[in-house]
Amino acid sequence: MPNLTRADALAVVRNPLAFIAARWTPDPRTVRRAALTALVMSVIIVVTGGAVRLTGSGLGCPTWPKCTDDSLTATREMGLHGAIEFGNRLLTYVLCAAVGWAIIAARSTEPHRRGLTRLGWAQFWIVMSNAVLGGIVVLVGLNPYTVAAHFVATSALIAVATVMWQRTREGDAQPRPLVGKAVRQLVWVMVGASVLLILVGTVVTGAGPHAGDSSEVERMPVDWENVTKLHAVLAWIVVTLTFALWFVLKAVDSPKGPLNRTRDLFVILLAQGAIGYVQYFTDLPELLVGLHMFGSAVTWIAVLRVLLALRERPEESVPDLPPRSYDAASASMAGPR
Repeated sequence: MPNLTRADALAVVRNPLAFIAARWTPDPRTVRRAALTALVMSVIIVVTGGAVRLTGSGLGCPTWPKCTDDSLTATREMGLHGAIEFGNRLLTYVLCAAVGWAIIAARSTEPHRRGLTRLGWAQFWIVMSNAVLGGIVVLVGLNPYTVAAHFVATSALIAVATVMWQRTREGDAQPRPLVGKAVRQLVWVMVGASVLLILVGTVVTGAGPHAGDSSEVERMPVDWENVTKLHAVLAWIVVTLTFALWFVLKAVDSPKGPLNRTRDLFVILLAQGAIGYVQYFTDLPELLVGLHMFGSAVTWIAVLRVLLALRERPEESVPDLPPRSYDAASASMAGPR
């Protein structure tokens, strides 16, 4: 290994990412794995955050950024709740490492893909902002509105991580639609309904019985039963829109990518709905609630993958091809193929 010169040391200090990129070029598989690792960790942090709440460990570390006024880490006297809460905090560092790897891998690609690197940095800043928001959640005693904001920010992180993972398998040319405008509009309606479903889900959590700590914790002043029913109605709307999309894609003989991802989303929605109904009628057992939170993250990824499947981005720009003729009834729906 060559000796590190003074000039190299200065280069590392000035721009460490450029220094690494000049000496290491990852293969495409490594970049994809780095992006996927960041996405997986963003889902894991949802699950562990749910475990904190469902075990009543939300105030296991009663302050922030330290665990107690006198200790950075959890102490033996704090018991299991302190260990669970502090363990979740430690996983934030693992998430940061995964996002950092994704940034380095994206920055080191040859040729450099600026858009991919920006998606990595977007994840980094969301993680940093959400870490501060998590500290605020503790400092305000698990206020349900801050808890809801914390989950929404994590959903935003999952969205950016999903886009980056998809972009690692694409080129940088301008996107070309694989389906027609009507289908794309239907998908955007489905995405909007899914966002509303997530937001109402945070209200269900904020008004429900799992407050996150055994002490008296403020809850959202809404009727939990009514909000839960609204959440179920929105879920059925998303299921209906997904089935309608699948039917339309079959009717216009769309490419396999959008069709397969719509099928996957439909199956995931049915499984998530089954878990939701079982947990509702069994008085919200912690294990099922945690599984439902995991399902929420997976469902959101599946929704985004349907959206991203509606276009393709080749490695390089290609000359415009002459328009192809389609049947008048299906061309406006299916779009270019």
